[in-house]
Amino acid sequence: MRNYETEITGRTAFIREILEQSGAKGIVYGNSGGKDSALVGILCKLACPNTVGIIMPCSSKRNYGQDMEDAVALANQYDIETKTIDLASVSNELKKQLSTATDLTNAAVANIAPRLRMTTLYVIAASENRLVAGTGNRSESYVGYFTKWGDGAYDFNPIADLTVTEIYEFLRFLNAPEFVITKAPSGGLFDGQTDEAELGVTYNSIDNYLLNNECPPDDLAIIEKHHRASEHKRRMPVVYKQ
Repeated sequence: MRNYETEITGRTAFIREILEQSGAKGIVYGNSGGKDSALVGILCKLACPNTVGIIMPCSSKRNYGQDMEDAVALANQYDIETKTIDLASVSNELKKQLSTATDLTNAAVANIAPRLRMTTLYVIAASENRLVAGTGNRSESYVGYFTKWGDGAYDFNPIADLTVTEIYEFLRFLNAPEFVITKAPSGGLFDGQTDEAELGVTYNSIDNYLLNNECPPDDLAIIEKHHRASEHKRRMPVVYKQ
């Protein structure tokens, strides 16, 4: 297990350095009520009192229920400023307009919410001289479980090197509420969605592979398939070079 007391010192120093270099006066991040945003919010608030978490319900009943309740409770426990911006009407109008130009696929529609959320965060950041904190973890990154130019976009990310297993360990060290630790990871993009059901493999299996190089053959095949297919998400756009 990592030394999480040392981790706090190192990660908050990293955040303060990024802020100082940029000249930004604060931080904004998406407060989804999940494990990753919880840890990012706690670390950012420890590093910078001027941290605000934005709750952005958009695409599922869960966004307006459990996710919002958990996001507010987490923010209250750690004294993190919170604002709520409802993106449902924006999403619905965008889908309406897009449907006049093309036949929308389920995957394309599901990715609208995270991209609208990142647009929202960057508008707030630009208006208030803040930096956008990313909330993706190492496990998600390896299998490409994030939206390109959505939750995969940010100015800095203080937890990108941590697996899901380590995220949970860190949250327990920080005495995070149990509901953040025990609920099934989900992007909340549609009702009934869970990360592991979509991936077809558990985070425990992914993490065991990343941390210990141990994995059942069937799971490894799924993990590596996701990794290969999502390579484009982990690199800068391809450009012509003369």
